[in-house]
Amino acid sequence: MPSSLHSRVIDDVGLAVIDGRTPAGTVLHSDDLARSQGVSRSVVREVVRVLAAMGLVESVKRIGIRVLPAARWNVYDPTVIRWRLSGAGKGAQLRSLSELRSSVEPMAAELAAQHCPAAASAELMAVAAQMRTAGRAGDLAHFLELDILFHRLVLHGSGNEMFARLDEPIAAVLSGRTELGLMPTNPHETALQWHVDVADAIQGGHPAKARAAMELIMRRTISEVEPSWADTPRPYSA
Repeated sequence: MPSSLHSRVIDDVGLAVIDGRTPAGTVLHSDDLARSQGVSRSVVREVVRVLAAMGLVESVKRIGIRVLPAARWNVYDPTVIRWRLSGAGKGAQLRSLSELRSSVEPMAAELAAQHCPAAASAELMAVAAQMRTAGRAGDLAHFLELDILFHRLVLHGSGNEMFARLDEPIAAVLSGRTELGLMPTNPHETALQWHVDVADAIQGGHPAKARAAMELIMRRTISEVEPSWADTPRPYSA
């Protein structure tokens, strides 16, 4: 099937679940979806398979396609993150990922200073320098690409495979922050320097300095985006 058609139907159905237009407990039927989306039942089956992998729906024999509650969603899936950032839940999504980052990334930087291969730490240092140039120039598109690469290198450099798997969710929230206009046109000079400090500490093998510099980055990040979730209640699921 054409990938554009596949993606369009996934977005239509998935977004409707995420933003609550199709609430949890709703039962959908393949024939109805095929008719409303103007696609074949084979396309619907593939779409349902993808959405089920995200935890948004489940197929129930002789009943239909049941929409699942938010507690069942795969909240680490980059597409789910993108959908949440595009709707009313963007504040809660930014808060959750920002808090996750502030917990994980300082430890990842500390570990990277102990375990990151020399070639990767040299690349990290080069990326930090390029970020400074792009940030000063106000080139946010290029800065975003470099920022994603910087944090990916730190996570992978930690040598912790579970930290490394967070690279896509963190890339998604970095992109979302820029797309939502929550990035200053010119990143703060101090923040640019902290990225250089992280890279320098990792390359030099200084775990405590790497952690401390990354903690400064995370604290500033939270202070800049915190207004977006100021009035958003926290969910609780036991």
